[in-house]
Amino acid sequence: MMATFMRTAMRAGVRASTMRASPMAIRPMASATTPKKATAAAAMQQQPPTEMFDQPFFPGNYHSHHFVWQLTLLQDEPYGPIVRTSIPGPESKKAIAHLDKVFDTRSLNMMANYTKSLGNYIADLDGNVLLDVYAQIASIPVGYSNPSLLLASTSPAMASAMINRPALGNFPQHDWAEILETGVLRVAPPGMNQVFTAQAGSDANELAYKAAFMWKRSQERGGADVPFTEEEMSSSMNNALPGSPHMSIMSFATGFHGRLFGSLSTTRSKPIHKLDIPAFDWPQAPFPALKYPLEQHIEENKAEEQRCLDEAERVMTTYHNPVAGIVIEPVQSEGGDNHASPAFFRGLREITKKHNILMIVDEVQTGVGATGKFWAHEHWNLQHPPDMVTFSKKAQTAGYYFGNDELRPNKPYRQFNTWMGDPARAILFRAIIDEIERLDLVRNTAETGAYLFSGLENLAQRFPGEVLNLRGKGQGTFIAWDSPRRDEVLKKAKGVGINIGGSGERAVRLRPMLIFQKKHADIFLEGMEKVFSS
Repeated sequence: MMATFMRTAMRAGVRASTMRASPMAIRPMASATTPKKATAAAAMQQQPPTEMFDQPFFPGNYHSHHFVWQLTLLQDEPYGPIVRTSIPGPESKKAIAHLDKVFDTRSLNMMANYTKSLGNYIADLDGNVLLDVYAQIASIPVGYSNPSLLLASTSPAMASAMINRPALGNFPQHDWAEILETGVLRVAPPGMNQVFTAQAGSDANELAYKAAFMWKRSQERGGADVPFTEEEMSSSMNNALPGSPHMSIMSFATGFHGRLFGSLSTTRSKPIHKLDIPAFDWPQAPFPALKYPLEQHIEENKAEEQRCLDEAERVMTTYHNPVAGIVIEPVQSEGGDNHASPAFFRGLREITKKHNILMIVDEVQTGVGATGKFWAHEHWNLQHPPDMVTFSKKAQTAGYYFGNDELRPNKPYRQFNTWMGDPARAILFRAIIDEIERLDLVRNTAETGAYLFSGLENLAQRFPGEVLNLRGKGQGTFIAWDSPRRDEVLKKAKGVGINIGGSGERAVRLRPMLIFQKKHADIFLEGMEKVFSS
């Protein structure tokens, strides 16, 4: 059975590669035309996409409706959403009730069937197939059931990495350097040439915080070669000075950096994340609250950003637990999709350089292409790169990049755990990078995002009470707006075949995959028009 599965995957992968080899199939980019008025989903299903839109990134013929896992590789994604029942439908309700006996389902959004999900579309157990612009909280980069990723997942290298998972700190596999150099490090942010791999975004941030603290104490001690004192070693076992120093990581109001102990102390988005959990005595600075449209509030927003920079510098230089580093998101995603200008981030970087404080950029949600750059902080045009950049989500692995050798601890086992990452996930990220480069998906996202934003501007003019503070222009598909009835909008969107998410108290956020094209934007805009009209 497995051999048959492997052969099927191989054939499908070869077929997909062959079919997508021509320039027309690989990258017919979104044009600069105005988004057309959305057409009915029924019409979408009747007309071939090649006659209406760009060549699809998932070529084939979906009409045969084979949903066997191996055969989905030979299909194209649907021409539009399919809504057959309310969501959740009867079969999904049964599955949810079953799962709830053994697993907490109170945060459940939708019970999915991934063997029937393809490309930009997520399926459930009742025959509903939704256009997914939430993508597992911004974590699916190149589509469900992507044949190129399945090909990578069935390779001998992947099989070995899965069944022989190494404790990388002690027993790294022979080709670990090659896996990193041809994958994770191939797309390292400018100025960075090393990586510490991790398990998840929260983990990556915590490890970066530890690196910042160890770097700071090494400087204060006089260098990496200066030995620890007996007092430092003994007091650390009692969580006391001087071995456990009073230092801090500064974060920003409404930011989110994870739910582990250290990362949770820097999270400021929602009380529910933090209640009942002891926290470190670490400071926060204000994040700019910009007014929209940006072009109508230039001076006000400039003054607001300067106010926040001034306060950030004050906190960095006066807080009673000295600040070793700061952590900031390019866009505060969980906190409500809050943006700031490149000038703000450049100013922040200059302050950290001035005061010898490390800058950690949390690219867990913004990284890997969604903003029209591989890394969102590339939009800032920094004179000095950040000290560390954390990543996860679309990378399907996690860790932090850095370029300064001094950020390596001076002793082994100081930055350590059993796994220290996962070669299987690093191999998958390498395949994701290959697919992004082969299909030029970062450029596609930038151009499709401009097309989508223009369409949303049109909807904002027609429904001014529904689309407030539209933001994310020039940021690929990393777009959001505020809604006075956000939760109702999210629920009604499923009824018209769209899976969409929220953030903060009232933001609707878009997190489509990198294979999201103009045809998907038109379907989305049509669906939102129906929701706003209801």
